[in-house]
Amino acid sequence: MLRSASPRGFASMLNSNERSSAVEIRIGVQNVAREITFETDMSDIEVVNAVSAALEDGGVLTLKDGKGRQVIVPGAALGYVHIGESEKGRVGFGTV
Repeated sequence: MLRSASPRGFASMLNSNERSSAVEIRIGVQNVAREITFETDMSDIEVVNAVSAALEDGGVLTLKDGKGRQVIVPGAALGYVHIGESEKGRVGFGTV
């Protein structure tokens, strides 16, 4: 069973100085082997608020990806949502 915290609770955990313009989202859906992965121009706070609202009211989670397409997932089917910075492509041979 998923429990949702208040959007303000999640928002306070995020450092406002570390927000970037592109955010990578990974969504795990219950009983589905593959996760949904995309980048969005939404802020991390906007994503957290949308996830919290979908969990609280049992509605749907609707997010827009970086190309303007909508990703819609039923709130009751959410397994997890991972919100992180978009990783820049690395070039060359570097230490791992």
